[in-house]
Amino acid sequence: MQAGKNLKDSKKAMVFAAGLGTRLKPITNNKPKALAEINHIPLLEIIIRRLIQFGFHDIVVNVHHFSDQVVQFIRQKNNFGVNIMISDESDLLLDTGGGLQKARLFLAGKSPILLHNVDILTNLDYSKMEEYHLQQNALATVAVRNRRSSRYLLFDEDNQLCGWENTLTHEVKLPVPTVPLINLAFSGIHFVSPDIFTHLHDTGPYSVITKYLDLAVSSKIMGYIHNDDFWMDLGKPEHLQTASDLYNQYIADL
Repeated sequence: MQAGKNLKDSKKAMVFAAGLGTRLKPITNNKPKALAEINHIPLLEIIIRRLIQFGFHDIVVNVHHFSDQVVQFIRQKNNFGVNIMISDESDLLLDTGGGLQKARLFLAGKSPILLHNVDILTNLDYSKMEEYHLQQNALATVAVRNRRSSRYLLFDEDNQLCGWENTLTHEVKLPVPTVPLINLAFSGIHFVSPDIFTHLHDTGPYSVITKYLDLAVSSKIMGYIHNDDFWMDLGKPEHLQTASDLYNQYIADL
């Protein structure tokens, strides 16, 4: 991990950029998915610039696949004029839970932490989501929307997380049994309270969503519904082309 100034009380975010980008092949045969481009702009740059616009000037980026390319890119951009740390997972890809746990020393503080997948393009207002997270006094708040998916997070009528469902395998996890349930798809963006780190003690790779499901029994894990926002999953090459056509309309001027 590389660090700069003391980040104890600054506004912080983490970009999950370490994934293999398997769905983006052949683009990711020679570059990380973080450097796949929309209108010749790498996905990582789009997200970092949006984070900066919302006041996140201390950012952790985790790396694994072609990690040297990501490090070099950030250096070439002079850290975009903010403080960017690299959480190096070159030896072992830790998934979102393990990745967050590894970066804990640089994310600890008093303010909520924004977590953002690198392959998500959206005009979601991070400030409004953070305000909701604070108003709810939640341990974690996940951005969700009403869209077709094979995997859903399950919420009660108060938007508290109760479970998870895979509609292809028919697997259901329901740590908080309740009815009725609302099925919503995760948008790859979440806020967590710094208190989350008191619950992260696993070893090796694990999903933070799985951890949220465990914590939902005793902690407040909320859903933030953003159906009216522009949102795209950029996991496949054809999605990048579609996003290029929409970029100027929804993202470029934000």
